[in-house]
Amino acid sequence: MKQKTVFFCTDCGNETPKWSGQCATCGSWNTLVEQPSYTKPKGGKSGGKYVGGGTSSSGSSGLSRSTPRELKDLDISKEIRFTTGFSELDRVLGGGAVVGSLCLVGGAPGIGKSTLLLQICGLMNKNTKVLYVSGEESERQIKMRAQRLGVDGGSVFILAETEISEILASAEELQPDVLIIDSIQTLYNPELTTSPGSVGQVKDCTMSLLRFSKDVGVTVFLVGHVNKEGAIAGPKVLEHMVDCVLYFEGERSLNYRILRAAKNRFGSTNEIGVFEMLDTGLSEVMNPSEMLLSGRPAMTPGTCVTCVIEGTRPLLAEIQALVTPSSASMPRRNSNGIEYNRAMMLLAVLQQRGGLRVGGCDAYINVIGGLSIDDPGADLATILALASAYKDKPLRSDIAVFGEVGLTGELRQVSQVNQRLTEIARMGFTACIMPYSSRNKLQAPDGIELIYVKNIGEAIKAAVVADIKN
Repeated sequence: MKQKTVFFCTDCGNETPKWSGQCATCGSWNTLVEQPSYTKPKGGKSGGKYVGGGTSSSGSSGLSRSTPRELKDLDISKEIRFTTGFSELDRVLGGGAVVGSLCLVGGAPGIGKSTLLLQICGLMNKNTKVLYVSGEESERQIKMRAQRLGVDGGSVFILAETEISEILASAEELQPDVLIIDSIQTLYNPELTTSPGSVGQVKDCTMSLLRFSKDVGVTVFLVGHVNKEGAIAGPKVLEHMVDCVLYFEGERSLNYRILRAAKNRFGSTNEIGVFEMLDTGLSEVMNPSEMLLSGRPAMTPGTCVTCVIEGTRPLLAEIQALVTPSSASMPRRNSNGIEYNRAMMLLAVLQQRGGLRVGGCDAYINVIGGLSIDDPGADLATILALASAYKDKPLRSDIAVFGEVGLTGELRQVSQVNQRLTEIARMGFTACIMPYSSRNKLQAPDGIELIYVKNIGEAIKAAVVADIKN
């Protein structure tokens, strides 16, 4: 076996024969790492039909050659989706898992990735054959965890193995409908001299699983750990190879978890699923708005409720703010759950257009429940929470708001207004502040007062309680 040394970019996966400070493909600095590679000798053994993701699809690879077919002749009448048993996971996947797809589930250690996938094994149809491969736990440990989660087994098969050729050989023999790999960083190809978890090993093992998934029609779930920056460990090209990338988010100190799709070739990337971590495993949260608003303080300055859209689902979220005079020359600013630059822009708009001198104050913004909000409809709630905290006066407790804020302080229309109003009324709020431009084509629920405002000044006057005894 001939050996050589190559350099991989950990961000994009680009391969280059020599090191440089900047990746020529993606432009990232100091991301090239040295990895031994190999050139397979002519006539050498491949170690398995699907092992060796770097080989071509010629006759030497052991795969039959594909025949091109016209687009009009392709048959898609057969249903290619199936339920995982978790409606929240099915929602994020776009209506269920796709047969023959490769799905990567990422998240911090201990967040619940293995728990989610092991519970799927027990919730799937009893006629669905599942092969659960663990490179981190023994079969005894998996059995103990399955008993705690109430997974009886059914058609679930367990394999504790890390060598990719052995895994694929077992999968070819068993012919499962679903293959679960926990985790991709533990697998290795013995023909590579690098250690498990290295760039070369992760790429090669993932490519072997990808070829197996597409050729046999097996749905594969991969568990991937994340690094300190929050990205999935390994080369960035790993996320381009798979069909779906799911991130399991949440604080380990909190019970609630949010499942979000960062990439989905078969559905939307805007949907989220909400789970609660219990002693018996993960439980679906069917009413996320109620969960996100639980424990909300009444008549307290610095808190505001808004309705955001996550995919097709309207959610009520609580935004809290704290504004205090700063003794430093550079006031401290912190934002959690709202993009930092947008939060700073809203602070500037509040000072310049709202007339509140927040420039010399420390400001802290937080979205309760660990939710990350990208919807511009949350701008108005952020502004009102900051204004309430600055004035030290609470907002009306029966009111919810939504609207996008422009740099001139005006309020702009947002999408899906009727769905937002329905969710606001369903959660018991009796008033809503919204942009004046959204007044047309409304189907407002009964019993809710609509307050139209044109700018943030009018919104602050309408929402902040004028007189309160502290």
